[in-house]
Amino acid sequence: MPGKTATQEHRPAGVTGAAPWRVRTVNVLPDYRLAVTCNDGTNGIVDMSALVISTDAGIFAALKDVQLFRWVNIELDAITWPNGADLDPAWAHEEIGKNKTWSVPD
Repeated sequence: MPGKTATQEHRPAGVTGAAPWRVRTVNVLPDYRLAVTCNDGTNGIVDMSALVISTDAGIFAALKDVQLFRWVNIELDAITWPNGADLDPAWAHEEIGKNKTWSVPD
């Protein structure tokens, strides 16, 4: 499933994504990275490699399985996975807005 794209159309009916930090699209890239675009057009790369391979990865450790990592989705305007892992969309927006890339800390 390389290049899988999730869009905000997957959010529940009646939920509006007006806040600028809310995630509009997410694309899976190689090496545990995601291309993310927010409602206000802010876009960049979220590099999750350090977190996923960390010995203290917690719920994110399961994402080391590339097949599971590729099942990224957008729920309630946040980046999520089927195992319950998710990323704070406001934090992602802030970091990619400053640097165009965010290496999620482990």
